[in-house]
Amino acid sequence: MPLFSVSSVTYDVPGRRLIEGLTLEIPQGGVTALLGCNGSGKSTLLRLLAGQTRPTAGRITYDGRDLADWPIRALARDLAYLPQTTPPAEGMRLQELVALGRYPWRGALGRLRPEDHAAVARAIARCGLSGMTDRLVDTMSGGERQRGWIAMMLAQGARTLLLDEPTSALDIAHQVEVLGLVQTMCRAEGMSAVVVLHDINMAARYCDHVVALTGGQLLLQGPIQTLMQPAALSRIYGLPMQVIHNGGQTLAHPC
Repeated sequence: MPLFSVSSVTYDVPGRRLIEGLTLEIPQGGVTALLGCNGSGKSTLLRLLAGQTRPTAGRITYDGRDLADWPIRALARDLAYLPQTTPPAEGMRLQELVALGRYPWRGALGRLRPEDHAAVARAIARCGLSGMTDRLVDTMSGGERQRGWIAMMLAQGARTLLLDEPTSALDIAHQVEVLGLVQTMCRAEGMSAVVVLHDINMAARYCDHVVALTGGQLLLQGPIQTLMQPAALSRIYGLPMQVIHNGGQTLAHPC
């Protein structure tokens, strides 16, 4: 059974169609890259998968169940979404940020119980931030902040992570740090992640599957190896591309 199944999905905003007749499947487990040029519909599709918006037409299922039929709290416990622009965390300490992930699990009075505190501590440790629990989020480096937001998603108890360009404002070292963390969690713990990316070579290094869009329509889907072909890359980016095999790595470059 696929993780997500998207069937004939269309999504319109006033005066414009962002997604048109989209049909695709995203497999369970591993990291799936969403690729395409600006305006191809990647972020829109991710919001649809997250249930943040509903399609104008068509159907999306998550784990075999229509996304619209999932109870809100059950979906919030199972599926975590991180937008490209995260909300401000001014004056908030890391532990407080991560604790926001326990919102769907809190008791009737909204207080954190011992099991909530334990989940927060585990999530912080899994993201390598145990020594920073009292640090103000806005004093942390970009990579540390992103790991903090991912820790919040883990504290949520989610088994599926949806991340919209989580590396867009990071230098290469922090990109490697964040994507390496996501890859490790998926491979070691059986989680699934769908990640919007722009960097082809980062996708090839850290992702297992690929979905590529153009103009709100499907261009290709499949194992990541289907992406790293000159013809496929040229179709996605509209440029002549070459693929170089170097020291066990496969790298793409414009010709």
